[in-house]
Amino acid sequence: MARAVAGGRWSEGHHHRDHVVPLTEPPAGLLGREPGTLVVVRVPRPDAVPVAIRTWAGETEILRAVRRVLPQVPECLAEGPGYAVHSHVDGAVLADVCGPGKPVAGPLLKDLAELLAAIVQVRGGALPPLPAHRPRDHTDSQGFLRTLAHLADQQIRRPNRHRYGGLFTALGVPEDALARFADRVPAMTRRPYGLLHGDLHRGNLVLPAAGDGPPHCLGWELAGYGDPLHDLAVHLVRMRYPEHQRREVVDAWAEAVQRVRPAATAGLHRDLGHYLAFEHAQSLYADVIRAARSLEESFGPERLRQATDTVRAALRAAARPLRLGRVPGPDEIERILFRRGASAGPRRRIIGWRPDPRVPEHPRFPRTAVAEALLLEGAAPAGRVFKGAAHLNTVLRVPGTPFPVVLRREATVVLRRETGFLSEHAVLRAIERSGVRVAAPRVLALGESHATGPGLHYRGDRFTIHTYEGAADLGRRPEHPVDGLRPHEADCLVDQLAALTGVDHAPLGPPDGPPGFYDRLSDQLVALVAGLPAESRRLARLLGLPDAPRLREILARHHVTPRDPALLHGDLNPWNLVRRDDGPPLTLIDWEMALIGDPLYDLVRHMHLTPTRPEIRDRMFRRWEARLAPRFTEGWQRDWRVYRWTELVRSAYVDLDRLVTGAGLDAPNVRRAVESYAMTLAAATASLGLSARRHAGTGPGSAPVWPPLPGTRSGPGDGGAA
Repeated sequence: MARAVAGGRWSEGHHHRDHVVPLTEPPAGLLGREPGTLVVVRVPRPDAVPVAIRTWAGETEILRAVRRVLPQVPECLAEGPGYAVHSHVDGAVLADVCGPGKPVAGPLLKDLAELLAAIVQVRGGALPPLPAHRPRDHTDSQGFLRTLAHLADQQIRRPNRHRYGGLFTALGVPEDALARFADRVPAMTRRPYGLLHGDLHRGNLVLPAAGDGPPHCLGWELAGYGDPLHDLAVHLVRMRYPEHQRREVVDAWAEAVQRVRPAATAGLHRDLGHYLAFEHAQSLYADVIRAARSLEESFGPERLRQATDTVRAALRAAARPLRLGRVPGPDEIERILFRRGASAGPRRRIIGWRPDPRVPEHPRFPRTAVAEALLLEGAAPAGRVFKGAAHLNTVLRVPGTPFPVVLRREATVVLRRETGFLSEHAVLRAIERSGVRVAAPRVLALGESHATGPGLHYRGDRFTIHTYEGAADLGRRPEHPVDGLRPHEADCLVDQLAALTGVDHAPLGPPDGPPGFYDRLSDQLVALVAGLPAESRRLARLLGLPDAPRLREILARHHVTPRDPALLHGDLNPWNLVRRDDGPPLTLIDWEMALIGDPLYDLVRHMHLTPTRPEIRDRMFRRWEARLAPRFTEGWQRDWRVYRWTELVRSAYVDLDRLVTGAGLDAPNVRRAVESYAMTLAAATASLGLSARRHAGTGPGSAPVWPPLPGTRSGPGDGGAA
């Protein structure tokens, strides 16, 4: 942003380099100024990236229009290819006199409010024509805020997506976060539009050198036309007033604007929060990109710490507006930024790693390839970084390796209530050794990466590398059957579940606990409910869900037929099934929830997690019974509903906890689950024979209800026992 420093030679902002120079004889005459007059030569930074919304293409036309009604703004004296000459505003930049976070003196606050009030009075007729696709009704505050959110997506996120999209995914920011923000903008009070400065912070305010008179504002390249509350919100956030002074600023603005354009203050206290939320949301993108660029320019311990602090503050401020869920802790952010800095800096660096002896060096993926993959990970482009409920996955093409790989790291930001019982790498190696026809990734490496270099220290970061099972064209995102399986895909999945019964699972160890699989499943569900945070348990009681002891009583009423155990995937949701066009129709990925147990459970849990039409469900059951040996299928017709009901109940608790804690909301399967929570709650309470209490739009009749468990009753005696 522009900075004018009296007596200085040059200053630098995010978009321009400003050179303060005295005019010599020939240029002075051409510009109609005395020789020696100071002017500002503005040169766009060639390395600038788009991190702000622009209404008009150039600052010059804005200045010429605005100067007709606000004569104190700089005058554009000349412009040419790659430069502009502005009149120099003599005085002290506020940022140099009163830095961010410091309180602003009362008289100056009133001057700033008057300045904003003067800007508000400028009507559209004095300005350059507005671009298309802006609200035609120039009192539509809701439409204006929605437009801002879409413009932030179009002008900030999308142009930076290829270079920084993977970083945002790693930090837990979904690609559609801004679009979803736009969809949630509520009804707002109508206010007449006016001129907006768009960037009124301490670096763009100059106190006159004479010591009296109102401050001057510079940096008009982000000016716009719209709801005046937006300019107030931008000013509040970017000035970084101390908390105790924010109300004083708002009151001063309201008083000044009320005198000159009273309609612009309508609904102030109700709607200002929506614009503050948007400002924090869009600022996240600028702050993260600038932090990443700072590491590209200079990579060291102090710069890494500063970037970590900046990104964490931006994520925390944007978490509620963008519904990000849980924000990564400083250690997690530092590791993500370290990998980014090591991969995208001015020179290549080495990321150290220690191999895990449980996975020997793979002949087709030697340790040198692992080191190269670790170096490439941090700078992976958008479209090759995927965030799941438990892992961050980065798809890489490593030089010298003829096939793509995926580097997986546990997403420590995700608080997962359902835990796995087997090591994923051990499960995949067991499948590979067995030679069965199960389409699953192959494990190539397992280890722990760490920082290298003086002053760079953080605890080890575990990773695993698998073969990549998505499309051969890495430009295509993996395709998942999110709307349900096609008939041939349903057949393929059943055949692979049948093949899993041929995997020798003895080396993986026997299942713990009593021999009955349903008993173990019930115990785990009860333990999950007992271990929920107090707030999640309290809300569960309010919604009519039983506490752990009561749930144990209900589940203990039921039994299933003993069947031979087999290796199960354990989490066959649509995002763990990858459609292929160069082999089996489906590949099964993400085996961290694998377990040993009843094969019927794997099939029924899949049907619970995936939209399944009745005809596909019947097709899968028939084929499953025909493909598996009788020792794996005996009595399934009586038992499958018990597993189905159990999973409905599990989802009612797990999804409620996700809503309370925000855990994993950036994962698509989690987000879809919590968005349909009213249906889940109604089905679960009906399955338990209980009555859901009507809260937040939930209740009987809001969803299709499965028949209650045999032996349960629905009535006053069972409803919501705690």
